[in-house]
Amino acid sequence: MKLDRVEVRKVSLPLRTPFETSVGRMTAKEFLLVSVSGDGVTGHAECVADVDPLYLPETNATVLHVLKDFLVPVVFTLDLEDPRAVWPALFRFRGHEMAKAALEMAVWDLWARRSGVPLYRLLGGRGGTIQAGVSVGLQPDDEALLEQVAAEVEAGYRRIKVKVKPGRDLEPVSLIRERFPDLPLMVDANCAYTLADAERLRSFDPLGLMMIEQPLAWDDLVDHATLQKQLQTPLCLDESIRSPDDARKALELRACRLVNVKVGRVGGLAAALGVHDACVAAGAPVWCGGMVESGVGRWTNVHLQTLPGFTLPGDTSASARYYEEDLVDPPVVVSKDGTVDVPEGPGLGHEIVWPRVERATVFRDSWARP
Repeated sequence: MKLDRVEVRKVSLPLRTPFETSVGRMTAKEFLLVSVSGDGVTGHAECVADVDPLYLPETNATVLHVLKDFLVPVVFTLDLEDPRAVWPALFRFRGHEMAKAALEMAVWDLWARRSGVPLYRLLGGRGGTIQAGVSVGLQPDDEALLEQVAAEVEAGYRRIKVKVKPGRDLEPVSLIRERFPDLPLMVDANCAYTLADAERLRSFDPLGLMMIEQPLAWDDLVDHATLQKQLQTPLCLDESIRSPDDARKALELRACRLVNVKVGRVGGLAAALGVHDACVAAGAPVWCGGMVESGVGRWTNVHLQTLPGFTLPGDTSASARYYEEDLVDPPVVVSKDGTVDVPEGPGLGHEIVWPRVERATVFRDSWARP
């Protein structure tokens, strides 16, 4: 199969409430929606890059440039026999994993739709349900944080992740643990600490956390290995893992004991499968992180989590936590027992509501195969 057309839309969706981490505060999600067409079928994917390079170096602007000038011309030359062929075809271009992932994920969705099967079947997963966890951003004060955590526990989420940073870390998390002694709880630092903060991070050990996520620099493995030796609490790496090789090296160095898999961060679904397999081989649990996606990216994450290595609840919370109106219908819904039903329809399993996309679109461009 050859691709005939690629379209990119820049979409802006307001958040119901601001979402704050150690690197910034988000009031709207601006992202690129990528669509690829071939054999009369179209597949769709959401790019997880943002306006500013605060999570990783890529932005919406760099993704658009790399897609137009490098990646799309290459995929137009491919005679595809399997969606797994996209990732190695783009490998010679260094970096730009989010741009590669957006294009590659759209091909996976197209392939699944063309085959008439849900995405999870192409990935080697299974149907049924997946476990849902939730990420709680920085709050104005401890009382607001406790109220938010209590609301998420009441909603049924099976794991709570709390964002932390220096000055807003041990004390509020201790209050959560005091109120919820048996709650599966973890913290995410988004690279806000250094090795000089090892003693402070050791203070989390008595709280019985599932993990501390990415406490040190976004491109580091070595210092994380040094830190992990000093902690009882497992470290989880996020930003530092941008390929299956990164996962293998991190586990061999003992820089972490768990890995957060984000499809956009590692370069696509084929790469995410590689990270999953590397972790399974090493006996390390994996779980799926979130990037405040709309339903397009959120449903992709649901399908990925049907693979056997995803033994921990991911950041796959309900669409309604973030958006008044999602782009996909039905949206992601979390049951009272903290699970999400895996769709059985072709591709992502639910349809994009195009009038909503049109209202949210602020820019569009498209390219046809020569």
